[in-house]
Amino acid sequence: MSDTLSMPRRGFLRHGLTGTTLKLMALVLMLLDHIHYFFEFTGAIPLWFSMAGRLSAPLFLFCTVEGFAHTHDRRRYFRRIWAISAGMGLLLFLMMYAGFPVRPDGFFPLNAIFMNFVILIPIWQGIDWVSEKRIGRGLTAIVLPLVWPFLFLLLYAAANATPAAWLLDSALAALAYTVLPAWNLITDGGGFYIMIGIALYLLRGRRNLQVGVFVVLTMVFHFVFPYVQLISTPDFHLSMMFTVAYEWLGVFAAIPMLLYNGRRGAGLKKLFYIFYPTHVYLLYALSWGVLVLMS
Repeated sequence: MSDTLSMPRRGFLRHGLTGTTLKLMALVLMLLDHIHYFFEFTGAIPLWFSMAGRLSAPLFLFCTVEGFAHTHDRRRYFRRIWAISAGMGLLLFLMMYAGFPVRPDGFFPLNAIFMNFVILIPIWQGIDWVSEKRIGRGLTAIVLPLVWPFLFLLLYAAANATPAAWLLDSALAALAYTVLPAWNLITDGGGFYIMIGIALYLLRGRRNLQVGVFVVLTMVFHFVFPYVQLISTPDFHLSMMFTVAYEWLGVFAAIPMLLYNGRRGAGLKKLFYIFYPTHVYLLYALSWGVLVLMS
């Protein structure tokens, strides 16, 4: 991979944030978020851990857009992400459908951000194929990941009408959490995240516009929509947008995005692939132990 990526920056931004720096920032913020996520039950972890963590998912998405756009081996890039997604998806399926291994209080991790990337990468490739006038292949790559959840729901409904409903439902669910992730089943991202990812890729050569659209979509999806839902509830107060529906704080990821200098940096790609699943299950195991000790 070339060290110089898209959007060469002038002036002080030439010495701004590399791709590796952005990933390290996202990693630290994600760790804070997940400490709150796994240990919130103790009452000892401040809410701002989770608030700060809202920036991590957009930053990882931005870095993945850059990584995919400039990797020399897109198939290998995709296979690596797919393998992590499928492995974590299998564990999630076992927790949801077999209750193993689920914490004594019924909690289990829903972390599945790699599933979003497994959906987005074929769409991004399809966008490039369309731009290369390979229309049929491109539209197929774009449309199939987007319509698969609707096909899944139709198949799921049809399976419920058969004598082997439980078995077929379980097989379809396993497929949708592992081999062919369905965006409507993802709680760690999902439909809005997919749409933002498509926008970021389409505008990747125009940084200011790219980040501006990110800000608008984030505020619409994560502030306006929740606000409209919450405003009709009893005892609504604007402070709830900071204590309950604060996903919109991810909009501040726009600042490091704008400071990105277009350079890869040190890389450290193995660190990110290893750290994500490792820290999720390590924190899960530690929270299990703390819960037992507190019982």
